[in-house]
Amino acid sequence: MSDHTEEEQIALIKEWWQRNGKPLLMGGVLALVIVFGWQTWQKHQANQAHTSSVLYQQLLEAALVPSEQIDAQHVAKLLAEIKKVNPDNAYAQYAGLLAVKVAVDKNQLDDAALELNEILAKPANDTLQELARQRLARVLIAQEQAEQALKLLDAKVQPAFIATREELRGDALVVLERPVEAKAAYLNAQKALSPEAAAGNLLMKLDNLSDKDA
Repeated sequence: MSDHTEEEQIALIKEWWQRNGKPLLMGGVLALVIVFGWQTWQKHQANQAHTSSVLYQQLLEAALVPSEQIDAQHVAKLLAEIKKVNPDNAYAQYAGLLAVKVAVDKNQLDDAALELNEILAKPANDTLQELARQRLARVLIAQEQAEQALKLLDAKVQPAFIATREELRGDALVVLERPVEAKAAYLNAQKALSPEAAAGNLLMKLDNLSDKDA
């Protein structure tokens, strides 16, 4: 036989609920919020990645056509949409580099420089940082700001980018009519490449300097 009457058991249950029921319920609700919140966040991230991928592909197709067929306004619109989805991710910054290509093709160098500076201010990774740095240096040279380009290229460089960095330095020095330093930079670029890779345009630049010395 039970030690408690039915009324006493009900009273004990009520007392236990007052002490433990509400905290347990709140804990359960909090757990559900955390679980569903995490799932919602993951779904949002997946949707962002998918949207960025689709937009990037569209931008790629719009930018990599013959120059006379490029619709610069359409490219700018796609880039704005990608940045709206996620302005700081790699998709947005690689898309920015494509937009820079279009701007340069259209001789819109100020627009190209603006986009490259934006990437350099907060690069998504080291590769994007270096690509933006070198392309900005090329734009600065085209804008007759070779001294600024040289300053930009003085930053620390990864081994994989030494050749292109030194070739750019050489280009800037040629513009500044400093042929001895330009030749040294081109030779540094040549040393960083295999003999096959060093052929072509780089050798032509060295030959041009040699012709001037003759």
